[in-house]
Amino acid sequence: MADELKNKLREIICEVAELDEVPDEQPFAELGIDSMMAIEIVADVERTYKLTIPESELSELTNLQAVYDKVREKLGQAA
Repeated sequence: MADELKNKLREIICEVAELDEVPDEQPFAELGIDSMMAIEIVADVERTYKLTIPESELSELTNLQAVYDKVREKLGQAA
């Protein structure tokens, strides 16, 4: 499940940002992902996993690993 989740998140990010690959720890800013793309990524993640990430937590989502950790946290709360 963990690898599947990370792979799906990577797929969402790659699709929105039109990238071929997204390293786990590389900051989104270095990948050319701006705030509008980040909002779209979060919206797609929220829709895909039927969860809500409060606006106050968006600044924490600076790379794939951070998004993965946050989604796992939210899915754990929902379970």
